[in-house]
Amino acid sequence: MRRLQGPQAESHGEGGHEQHPRLRLNEAIHQPVRLSIVALLADAQGVDFTFLRDHLALKDANLSQHLSALESLGYVTIDKTFERKRPRTWVSLSPQGRAAFEEYLGVLRTIVGLPLAPPEG
Repeated sequence: MRRLQGPQAESHGEGGHEQHPRLRLNEAIHQPVRLSIVALLADAQGVDFTFLRDHLALKDANLSQHLSALESLGYVTIDKTFERKRPRTWVSLSPQGRAAFEEYLGVLRTIVGLPLAPPEG
C-alpha cells in the first residue's frame, strides 16, 4: 500500500489548488436510476416506456418520477402516441441530455485516469 504525499495528499479547493473532478459530476445524472436511463437512451433514437421499466426493473411510478426530473432539466423528451388505439410513450435523449451525459462521462474518465505519483524508494 502506498502513502500519498505532496499534491495528491493535499486538500484541494483552497489556496489556489484545483478542486477534485468529482465535484464536477452532474448530480442529476449521477443518481443510479437516472444514470441507467440516460446510458440506455444514449444508444437509441427512442425507447418505449414499458421497455425502460422492465429493463431497469422499476415500477411505473418510480420510472415516471425519474423521467419527469430528467425532462424538467431538458435532458429527455417524452412523446405520447397511439398505436392501434393503444397509448404508447416514447422517451428520447435530447441534444442537451446527450451533451450532459458526454460531459459526465468525461469527468468519470478524468477521475479514474488520475495518475498517482510513483512510490518513492
